[in-house]
Amino acid sequence: MSELLFEIFCEEIPARMQPRAEADLEKLLGDKLKAAGIAWTSLTTFAGPRRLGLVIEGLPVKTEDVREERKGPRVGAPDQAVQGFLRGAGVASLDQCEKREDKKGEFWVAIIEKPGRTTADVIAEAIPEVMKAFPWPKSMKFGEDDKAQRWVRPIQRLLCLFDGEIVDFEVFGIKSGNITEGHRRMGRGPFTITDYAQYTKVLREEGHVIQSRAEREALILDGARKVCTDAGLELVEDAGLLTEVAGLVEWPVPLLGEMDPDFLDLPPEVITLTMKTHQKYFAVKKPGEPGVTSKFVCVANQVAPDGGVAIAAGNARVLSARLSDARHFWDNDRKTPLSDMAAQLSKVTFHEKLGTVADKVAR
Repeated sequence: MSELLFEIFCEEIPARMQPRAEADLEKLLGDKLKAAGIAWTSLTTFAGPRRLGLVIEGLPVKTEDVREERKGPRVGAPDQAVQGFLRGAGVASLDQCEKREDKKGEFWVAIIEKPGRTTADVIAEAIPEVMKAFPWPKSMKFGEDDKAQRWVRPIQRLLCLFDGEIVDFEVFGIKSGNITEGHRRMGRGPFTITDYAQYTKVLREEGHVIQSRAEREALILDGARKVCTDAGLELVEDAGLLTEVAGLVEWPVPLLGEMDPDFLDLPPEVITLTMKTHQKYFAVKKPGEPGVTSKFVCVANQVAPDGGVAIAAGNARVLSARLSDARHFWDNDRKTPLSDMAAQLSKVTFHEKLGTVADKVAR
């Protein structure tokens, strides 16, 4: 049984789109293979900031020959009916048909024989169709004419190997090959790939890329917990934020930073929301206590020479600016009591015959 390795290498894919893109790729390509009569033993997708792909194990080298019988009109039927049947069945003449008989009499049966195709040929035909129909929530258009791309971000390379051999096709003016790239700074490459085992090994050891989203999530969570525990603190875990951050980095390195403690007079919800929404940081608290501390966890995309000190400090400065904005809005909101704001509802019409929004509240 054979293996298919397929990777789309492109510019940064938005993190929020990656999980769905994996599912869409699995379904679209899987449906194409099933329609061609191809089965497999396992299919694994992967996605990251700059790549989307899958590996399928247990594929046959060739599809089986297919013999199909299609029932047609009765023998002696008008020529127009017979010709329509032949066209629909895709056969040239009645020489490719047989006569059968049932209780209603004799009728024609078309014998349609389809020879098997190599799986590589099926893949080469299916992948361009899948890519052109890929349902990104938002896509961009690049290039012109036959090289025009409609994709989430510009595609740079296509890697496609079946049993170690390149599956030859072209889509958006880009030809498939056996080359991939690694981390932008720590191991760019390019690297020549022979199979999935070597692909993961080369990316990890030389390219400094972990292509599995689930593994990146585990590394981020374990690393964030560790830096917090080492400081005698506890991570405020957030599954949604974890998934998003895993889509932003290829080589995750959790770091513990510290913001200006003066911002702790803000409500914990304001601090946590600012960290999560704007900066993709994890909040940190003292074990067994409510609220948050001045510490936070950010996730770098590289191993820094200074251990991440400069990265953590830079992130702290950016967070301070965000929290300054948050404090401005928080202070402004508190200048007007809710009771005064409620009085403004009398100026808002709820319905011509039902009065204002204030009347609705009173009711």
